[in-house]
Amino acid sequence: MNILELSNETLKEIFKEREKDTHKGTYGYVGIMGGCMEYTGAIKLANMSSTALRAGCGVVRLIIPKSIESIVASYLLEQTIFPIDNDEENKMQFNKQEMDQSLEKLKALAIGMGWGKGRDNQKILTYILKNKTIPCIIDADGLNTLSEMNLDILNQTNCKIILTPHLKEFERLSKVSIENIKKNPIEIASNFAKQYNVILLLKGSTTIATNGKSTYLVGSGCPGMATAGSGDVLSGILVGMLGYHRVDVEVIAAGSYLAGKAGELAQEKYTDISMKASDTIEMIPEAIKNIRKK
Repeated sequence: MNILELSNETLKEIFKEREKDTHKGTYGYVGIMGGCMEYTGAIKLANMSSTALRAGCGVVRLIIPKSIESIVASYLLEQTIFPIDNDEENKMQFNKQEMDQSLEKLKALAIGMGWGKGRDNQKILTYILKNKTIPCIIDADGLNTLSEMNLDILNQTNCKIILTPHLKEFERLSKVSIENIKKNPIEIASNFAKQYNVILLLKGSTTIATNGKSTYLVGSGCPGMATAGSGDVLSGILVGMLGYHRVDVEVIAAGSYLAGKAGELAQEKYTDISMKASDTIEMIPEAIKNIRKK
């Protein structure tokens, strides 16, 4: 097993200054799919203060059920919005034409934040994995949906898949108890990533990013990030970076490092008790400056 740490040189290269002759298309259109009536806050937070845009993509498209369009729209400034049909329970409903249109031009998609337990969630996720070639970050309720499906679909898709579970979500996915995961997290995470041909980002005090061949240990972060919405912020950062970066375990590890560094700066300003996830978003620019100065 090849266990690595991100070097300053690698981080500087990933977050390097940009050429003058560029435009928004250079840095990619990305999508964030999720939200439902019960959990509108999570998807708002994933986009609040343009999280993905702060991480560098050119355009963010928020893909949500029509039932919450008016609620979420007032929180959007630079982002665009694509409403999808909802069922009588106000959950996202599968509609092939709308699904195809919502994913047009996207360089990457994050799916699952605040999605809830919709009856069409499996149908939507299956359709994307079987019919698209877009890189997909699957998080939160996307992971819960996936854990109820046959994971062999991960070996059959043409999408490049990034899974971002915390320990409980990884327990559901892997069917390995948290107690046993904690005994050997690096090996279990690496074996899972290799078996299903995914990049796995196992979140914790030391986050493990692995593709089954190379494994990065990311130690940035702080106790203040133990608050609702921090995972949504991380997903927003990752999908924003994939708008203009290759899908690579090193890039995913760097995104996790950036989220942790921004969290550390937020904790310095707001304390470990008082900070909230949106404070991490506020500090993304300062974290990038710090990386460039190293």
